Amino acid sequence: MVARARGWRVYILQCGDGTLYTGATNDLARRVEAHAAGRGARYTRSRLPVELAWSAPARGRTGALRREAAIKRLSRTEKLDLLAGPPGRGRPAEPALRIDTHPARTGTMRRRPTGSLGEGAPTRALA
Repeated sequence: MVARARGWRVYILQCGDGTLYTGATNDLARRVEAHAAGRGARYTRSRLPVELAWSAPARGRTGALRREAAIKRLSRTEKLDLLAGPPGRGRPAEPALRIDTHPARTGTMRRRPTGSLGEGAPTRALA
C-alpha cells in the first residue's frame, strides 16, 4: 500500500513483464491501486502485477506532466539509473532530468526578418 500524499506526483511502475510505466497523478495511492486492480492505463492492464518503483513530488499539474514527459524521453538505461539513485544514497527525492526548454515554447525566441539577407544571415540595424 502507498501512503496518501497530497499534491501532484510523478511515478514509475515496474510491470510484471519487467517493463517500466511512467505517469503523473494528484492521488498516488488511488492511482497505484487502480493500476494494480487492472483499472489503470491500458498498458499496465496486460502487464500485471505492477509495483511502485519510484515517485517524486511536482509543482502542480503542469510541472508533473512536463516531468512525466521528460522521463518518458529517457532511455530504459537512464530510467533504471533514476530508480537506482546516486551510489550509496538510495533513491533520490528529486532527480535531475532533462526538461524541454526550447525557445519556441518559452516565448523567448524572436523571429529574424527574411528578405535580401536570406535565411540564416545575421540581422543588421538599418541606418
